[in-house]
This record gives sequence, structure tokens and C-alpha cells, in this order.
Amino acid sequence: MLSALKSAMTLPDLRRKLLITLLILVIFRLAAHVPVPGVDRAALAQLLAGTGGASRLFSLIDMLSGGALAQFSVMAAGVYPYVTASIILQLLVPIIPSLERLAQEGQAGQEKMNQWTYYLTVPLGLLQALGQIRLVNISGPAQVLPGFGFATADQMISTVAILGSMTAGTMFAIWLGELISEQGIGNGLSLIIFAGIVSRVPENLITTWVQAQGVGPGGALMGFVTIAIFLVITAITVAFIVVVQEGERRIPVQYGKRVRGTKMYGGQSTHIPLRINTAGMIPLIFAQSILTFPAVIAQFFITAESPFVASLAAASMDFFSAQSAGYGVLYFLAVVGFTYFYTDVMVQQQDLPGTLQRQGGFIPGVRPGRRTAEYIDAIYKRITLIGALFLGIVAVLPYIVDIFMQTRLLITSAGLLIVVGVVLDTMRQLEAQLLMRHYEGFIK
Repeated sequence: MLSALKSAMTLPDLRRKLLITLLILVIFRLAAHVPVPGVDRAALAQLLAGTGGASRLFSLIDMLSGGALAQFSVMAAGVYPYVTASIILQLLVPIIPSLERLAQEGQAGQEKMNQWTYYLTVPLGLLQALGQIRLVNISGPAQVLPGFGFATADQMISTVAILGSMTAGTMFAIWLGELISEQGIGNGLSLIIFAGIVSRVPENLITTWVQAQGVGPGGALMGFVTIAIFLVITAITVAFIVVVQEGERRIPVQYGKRVRGTKMYGGQSTHIPLRINTAGMIPLIFAQSILTFPAVIAQFFITAESPFVASLAAASMDFFSAQSAGYGVLYFLAVVGFTYFYTDVMVQQQDLPGTLQRQGGFIPGVRPGRRTAEYIDAIYKRITLIGALFLGIVAVLPYIVDIFMQTRLLITSAGLLIVVGVVLDTMRQLEAQLLMRHYEGFIK
């Protein structure tokens, strides 16, 4: 990796791409510290330091916003509305025939899908901003935005300005990500999330150091030991993620020979790489978002006049808390289930059997058409089990560490998945750029 970066810095065009990427990330980090007017920072800090369902949901959004929610800046929603819009359209493709036809139209269809994603992001951004503000105002011990509301004309003007600025911040973050993808190196939106996650590591190190010094008589020695243990756990987790993320099952494919005129085409052998973890980290987002909603909704009824409703709400909040063993088991099962669901959606969209049949390819020993589809589906179901169990273990790892060590990891499991995936993808793109320049120099 270091040699690839060194080689890239010696080439003027690649050096320009890397510097543009770094500059845009710096701009995003600066914009992430522009606060929404009227924020009560003390109330916000108390809310994020909690362990309830709302706190975990805000921690997830804070990660996807690149740390902007911790400041409640104009980018507090981050790129989460865009991610949600993309997931919604992907799930609707196999359901709506017009979207399925559009997805099969190549580059033109993909551009149209991206355009619809942007259109859907704007209302989702408004709803995201409105939901975040209302949730933080009722979830914490004090209102984070006390002036938010529609009771008076001044409050309405302030509310419209806040919602408009947060939606504009979301679109600005998306634009910065697209700018990185066009002018820089790597996937822009992923790099923005990556920068936000990595920027939180020094703060997490300091917090872990302070907490460890207060445990036992060791003091500084206990702090060093705790940080060393966390670094070892993080390194092992990263190695585990890399092995599974890069793991694939290769299905041999043979292309038949075709004679056109006096020339013969085809006849070569290749393979289809089926990845063990096709779903990425999407199942973790699905599971965590859905499992946090019962606790968030229960907070509306915690002060109900009916004792039964109030006790039921309190029991729901206790069950869906981070310290609940039942929550950890349910989270694990939800991640496994969503992994199978999302992988099945992705496989249906790819339509590998139809693509092979159109290109004249076949799997040796398997009849084309329905038998090929059943064969590929059976393999996907087997290898997805490994990917689903992997995601489930990585998902509950922070809760296991919290139970045994009474503290949090330096980077969350979902954050590690993003960091490792972004680094691998960026290095692939950088190596591809270097390889292309090498071929150009060889030709010259």
C-alpha cells in the first residue's frame, strides 16, 4: 500500500487526484463543524452519552454523517438520506417492472436511476432532519433545539431555516462525494463516511485511556494494557473482515465456439466469482435501524397515564437497550436474516443465468436456463451462510466487549467494515490507475 502511494505521488495526474481527494475531505470536515443555530450543546452531549435506543440510533447516524451529528451541524443528516434512497430503489427494482427494465438499459438506465435517487433524497433529507430534531428534543433530559416548532411566526421562520440548511447540508455532502468520485480517487460517499469514522479514533483513544486509569490500582499501566488489548482486538477483527470480504467461490464457465465467416470465436474458459459477503454492511444498517425503533417509540409512552402502557414502554426500552442479552441475540438473528434477504435481492438483479445464456456461456455439467439459476442459487445460499454468520459476529462484537470489559471499542463493527471496505476499494482503484499508466509508458 505504501509503495503504491509512493508511486502515485511521482505521477502528476495521480498526485493531483490524491490532493483533490484530500482537499475535499478537509472541506467536508470543516463544514461538519458548522452548527445549526440555537443548539444546546450540553443537552446534546448528555443525549449522545446515553445507552438508550435513541442514543444508539443517533450514534449510527453520527457514523454515517461523518461525526456531524455530534456537533448537530448543518450536515447532521450526512449522506444517510442518499443511502436510504439507494436502498429503497434497489429493493423496488424486482418489484416494479418499469424499474427492472430501466436497470437493464445499461449506462443510460443507471444514470436515470441515479437521477431518481437524487430526487428521492431531498424529501428523505427533510424527513430525516425533522425526525432527528424531534427525537433529540424528546429523548434527552433537555431539548437540544428549544426554539424549534411551529407555534409562532418566529418559530416557523427559524424551523424552516433549520430544515432547509440541514437538507442543503446533506446535498452538499453528496455533491462533495460525487466530486471525489469524478475528480479524485475512490468512492466519494464511502470516503466521506470513512473520514468521519477515522476522525473519531483519537477521541475514543483518550476516552478509553481515561476510563482504564480509573479501574484498579494500576493507573497508567492499566491504561496501556487496555489500549493494547483493544488494538489487538481491532487488528484481529480487521484481518477477519479482510479474509471474508475478499473470499469468493469461483464457478467455472465455458463459452462455446462460434464460426463467423472464416474465423472462429469463443471457446475460452473463465469463471464467475461469487463473493461470500455480497451484501456488504447493508444488513447491519437495516437491523440496527429497525431494532432501535421500538425503544424510540416506547419513549413516547414512558410517561403515559395508564400504568400498564407505562410499564410496557419501560420494559421495551430495557429489552432493546445495549446492555440487554436478548437484544444482542435478536440483533445477531436480524443481521443473519437481512443478509440472506439483501443477497437474494442482489442476485435477482444481477441475473447471472440470463447473462450467461445471452453471451453463449454455460457451466460445465449444468443445463442452461432454469437449471443454471437453481445451481447458482444453491451455491449462493451455502456461501451466504458464512457471510451472514460473519456479519452477525462482527455486529455483536461491541456488545460482547462491553459486557466483559465495561467499555467500547475504538471503532464500531460497522465502522470497521466501512473502513476496511473503503481502503480495499481505494487501493484497487489506485493500483488500476498505476497499471494503466505502466501500460501507457510501455507502449510509448
